[in-house]
Amino acid sequence: MGSLAGIAADALATEVFAGSSSVRGDLRIHPFTSSVFGNTRYLRVLVPPGYDDPARRDRRYPVLYLNDGQNLFDSATGFGGMEWGVDETLDNLLRGGEIPPWIVVGIDHADAKRAEEYVPYAGAGLLTMTPRGHAYPRFLLEEVLPFIQACYRTRRGPRNAGLGGSSLGAAIALYTVLTHPGIFGRVLLESPSLFLGRRRLLRGARECTTWPHRVYLAAGTREAGEHTASARLVRNVRELEDVLRGHGLGRARLTVVIEEGAPHSETAWAARLPLALRFLLGT
Repeated sequence: MGSLAGIAADALATEVFAGSSSVRGDLRIHPFTSSVFGNTRYLRVLVPPGYDDPARRDRRYPVLYLNDGQNLFDSATGFGGMEWGVDETLDNLLRGGEIPPWIVVGIDHADAKRAEEYVPYAGAGLLTMTPRGHAYPRFLLEEVLPFIQACYRTRRGPRNAGLGGSSLGAAIALYTVLTHPGIFGRVLLESPSLFLGRRRLLRGARECTTWPHRVYLAAGTREAGEHTASARLVRNVRELEDVLRGHGLGRARLTVVIEEGAPHSETAWAARLPLALRFLLGT
């Protein structure tokens, strides 16, 4: 990826899904090959309004990295035709003066290999796949972040870097924060799969002593449909909340939402997104 460092971002961007797009704003799509995983995916980079204005050419921006990039901005690429509406929500909050401008990077999952890349532990109970999630932090820190920092005007430091996702995408975000503390200062965890590896993420959270500046944690009470399974998921989220509170994360640093009746879907995560971004990205 080093050979790409000096190439302008707009020269790399590819409009892959033009024509059926529901995107609002300036979304730049980059084919991205990973040496860590040996595959190619897209990085979807939403830049703030006026990013290319000559008067702002020296301005740098904080960056929020989100997993499952296909589902973030565009119903044409989202799972089941649904999306988070990150572009619309960010635009609305920015226009309302509720957050400063951020760059948002959607990191596509690996399609059929999604679970392999997002699960860091063996014995996760997900069919017979071989987990490779232990390599995901290296993919992020050694490949994705250097690419974005080389191609875009980014601000450095943990308070200017966020990471998040939903379901398995939230689990691997939490795993990254636990194994590489001090890199990401703002973390979004929607419906995290805390059951993985017999709840090893919860055990790791208890042992972690360095936590992000702000954490947003949420789930619905109908995530798994069946009452017992949904209740178990909520209990895991509440347990993580207790762990974080025990580490000193008060209301200014931790927001937790348990939404009654909400399912495990892009629609639910989109509905909660304004609150999440207002809390995480606000000054």
